[in-house]
Amino acid sequence: MRQYRVGIIGATGMVGQRFALLLENHPWFKVTALAASARSAGKTYGDLMATRWLLAKEKPCPENLKDLMVYDATADLAQVVSEVDFVFCAVDMPKDQVRALEDAYAMAECPVVSSNSAHRWTPDVPMIVPELNAKHAEVIPAQRKRLGTARGFVTVKSNCSIQNYVPALFPFPGVQDVLVCTYQAISGAGKTFESWPEMVDNVIPFIGGEEEKSEREPLKIYGTVEDGVIVNAALPNCTAQCLRVPVTDGHLSAVFVRFAEGMKPAKEHMLEVWENFEGITHKLGLPSAPKKFFHYFPEDNMPQTKLCRDIENGMAVSIGRLRDDTQYDYKFVCLSHNTLLGAAGGSVLTAELLCTQNYI
Repeated sequence: MRQYRVGIIGATGMVGQRFALLLENHPWFKVTALAASARSAGKTYGDLMATRWLLAKEKPCPENLKDLMVYDATADLAQVVSEVDFVFCAVDMPKDQVRALEDAYAMAECPVVSSNSAHRWTPDVPMIVPELNAKHAEVIPAQRKRLGTARGFVTVKSNCSIQNYVPALFPFPGVQDVLVCTYQAISGAGKTFESWPEMVDNVIPFIGGEEEKSEREPLKIYGTVEDGVIVNAALPNCTAQCLRVPVTDGHLSAVFVRFAEGMKPAKEHMLEVWENFEGITHKLGLPSAPKKFFHYFPEDNMPQTKLCRDIENGMAVSIGRLRDDTQYDYKFVCLSHNTLLGAAGGSVLTAELLCTQNYI
């Protein structure tokens, strides 16, 4: 595999810092440009991160990035594009500005792999979970035609809160109704306990926009590519409640599922499917792919956020407590790392997939 020059747009935020760590020793990708807001531009990454590095409890800021000058993501777009083959985008801006910025990079012939939500409902922008709907990349030529580009395009990650329960359900036909309650870590808001002390010993039963995303986005993932756009599926019907809980990383979901008449799988079949599931990323041997995507725990008190969020380097889905329900067919719990599988890690894996498929 060739070496790719990579930029991180939004390099100073929580997810941008995750990208920095994941790409520090990546075998295919080398970070050659960093960009952020105008207030960060003109300073070295090391100087900026001296007081803003949020992941110090895990790893220090990568030495190989400290001397890189941070560009203005908007004003210095042409310079960034000249130094990279594609960019990861994790900017913290209003959605209309994010859309405009990502389109500008794409139209400058720079592919964009985004963890932002701004383009998730653009019909010809694929929202890829590599193990589930890799075929949605087939819409990219139609997007390029709309943008008038030869290389440039935008692809996005789905919301971090759906990265465990949608994969857990996706292998089974006939999923009709899903009720889910998500218990989401503070890093999903770009926070630590030091910067958000009111979250200590607290639960907040509201996360702006999260429930709408959790209910709508599965329909695009389940959708199909038709005539140059992704047509959303009609099912499953999803209803969600999303709560912010006092943990650093890891989103936990309590899931209730009802299947169409005559399509309820046996419990043993579900366990077998999870045990033997092998996605395209594993088959291709992609560097960031987990060796085993689903990990089922038979213990009544598992999976636990603190113990299981880092399984497979944070790129796996942990599942437990599958059992019959009195109103739905089954209920279970599942867990994933929100800034790894759910954001930066999933984006890196998506980029690896797109490179092997010659989209990048």
